[in-house]
Amino acid sequence: MSDIKQLLSSAKTIAVVGLSNKPDRASYGVAEYMQRAGYKIIPVNPVLKEPVLGEQPVASLSDIKEPIDIVDIFRRAEDVPPVVEEAIAVGAKAIWMQLGIVNHEAAAAAEAAGLEVVMDKCIKVEHMQQL
Repeated sequence: MSDIKQLLSSAKTIAVVGLSNKPDRASYGVAEYMQRAGYKIIPVNPVLKEPVLGEQPVASLSDIKEPIDIVDIFRRAEDVPPVVEEAIAVGAKAIWMQLGIVNHEAAAAAEAAGLEVVMDKCIKVEHMQQL
């Protein structure tokens, strides 16, 4: 498992998989907080067409043309493996499965590929506690 403080202090770009455009959803609130904390947020949601938090969404991680430090996942645990496979393929540095999301097989695959992994933790809460 990752050194969370080091990961958060070195990261600049966070791809948020499953980001909602609804302000009352957890993914929106977390992404908004991280954006205000100075991170570049990239919404990853194939349903969204209009900007979210001022950023144009993309359909998948492979549509992102810049380095990804953290892939923050707001998807069900069973939907995590393909996200991890794509994160590995695009060269992301870390996978972050939000609070309540646990997939040990996906975590093992990410770690085997050299990615840092955080599982079952809220990135916003950890950021507030660590930095």
